Amino acid sequence: MPVGLGPLPTLNPVPGFRLGIASAGIKRPGRKDVVIMEAAEGSTIAGVFTTNAFCAAPVTLCKKHLEHAPRYLLVNTGNANAGTGKPGMQAAVRTCGELARMVNVQPEQVLPFSTGVIGELLPADKIISVLPQALSNLSESNWADAAAGIMTTDTVPKGASRQVTIDGQTVTVTGISKGAGMIRPNMATMLGYIATDAKVAQPVLQQLVREAADLSFNRITIDGDTSTNDSCMLIATGKAAITEITEAGSAAYQQLADVVKSVMLELAQAIVRDGEGATKFVTIKVNGGGNRDECLDVAYAVAHSPLIKTALFASDPNWGRILAAVGYAGVPELDVEKIDVYLDEVCIAQHGGRAASYTEEQGARVMAQEEITIRIELGRGDYSETLWTTDLSHEYVRINAEYRT
Repeated sequence: MPVGLGPLPTLNPVPGFRLGIASAGIKRPGRKDVVIMEAAEGSTIAGVFTTNAFCAAPVTLCKKHLEHAPRYLLVNTGNANAGTGKPGMQAAVRTCGELARMVNVQPEQVLPFSTGVIGELLPADKIISVLPQALSNLSESNWADAAAGIMTTDTVPKGASRQVTIDGQTVTVTGISKGAGMIRPNMATMLGYIATDAKVAQPVLQQLVREAADLSFNRITIDGDTSTNDSCMLIATGKAAITEITEAGSAAYQQLADVVKSVMLELAQAIVRDGEGATKFVTIKVNGGGNRDECLDVAYAVAHSPLIKTALFASDPNWGRILAAVGYAGVPELDVEKIDVYLDEVCIAQHGGRAASYTEEQGARVMAQEEITIRIELGRGDYSETLWTTDLSHEYVRINAEYRT
């Protein structure tokens, strides 16, 4: 079961943004696995994508289409269309073209997204055959169904929604995401779609999605693997009666940015809470770094250590593994005598060694919790960074060993 993750909250409709769902039976008959999203004419769309050099055909195509005032997003699950070469690109182009023909827009105005098994050609015919079904289902109220329709190994759908008053008007921000494994920043094996009815100039929207992703989806990791298909999209329909946001320094931008960042952080943390086989939700805070990068290096070293992750699963306060990870993180001229390490508020290591006040019982008590914070004080400067991760369980191995069967 997901760690501390309940049912979907209320997902407020976003004026000017509709979602439709259909079943193509890509991986399993009867499963809803195709989602169409329609942005009102005049909307702006921005996105950030995986840094994996083997990025999937839909990612490459989506980046190109972003330059052509896109109106539709086409998502399928069950097949990643990655590692499929030219035939995969042709399949992605074909699905975009068929949807564009049905809705009377240019093919470049359709953004494709795929998630699922890597190395298998996209079943374009199956997807195309159900596009009319998804189009007939379009509704501003279909967020919850769409959240379920983009899932792969997720055990629950993920969504978040907020409203804020800007210029005396109510502005809505609603989003959904999927992801549970092959999760590592830049970005994770995740798809994220966040929409608002604010009116935002596209360059400003692009800056906002980058800022928000850096603080959310690029601060989570489950297994250290960066996927081929990750995409996070931010859509602004402009239907709210507010002045267009054209400058990142404006008060309206800051109000909207705070809400978008809050929604995206909730979606990112939901991915961690529903990590494949996860039994623990772990916050890793690194304080006192000399710069941002060394804080992140230490945090990732701890988050990606199989020994630490298995100790978390076993509720074993084997704090020596944490010290070892900090030590091999690559921080130059690291003075271990300045380092303190905490499990929640229990100091387990001080001045580079076991804290005099620490007892095994204290550590075991914290490690038995579902939610744990590992805090590392480097004593080198004023920088801090935070990541969120999981333990590594038997179930994670089973899920990934059986993924294609």
